[in-house]
Amino acid sequence: MAEIKLQEGETIENALRRFKRKVQTEDIIKEVKRHSFYLKPGEKKRVKQALARKRNRKKSRREVE
Repeated sequence: MAEIKLQEGETIENALRRFKRKVQTEDIIKEVKRHSFYLKPGEKKRVKQALARKRNRKKSRREVE
């Protein structure tokens, strides 16, 4: 869990900016999205393969250019 302490004389905007940066570096949002719904093992495998195909197509397009 990301937690920051408000420093003396620090504005709320700066504290919020620090909090957002800390959340992003700890990949909290990614974890929440990953756990927001359940995928059956077969579905997870299909999604993973689809992402791999997408990456390979993108990589091959870059190599052609």
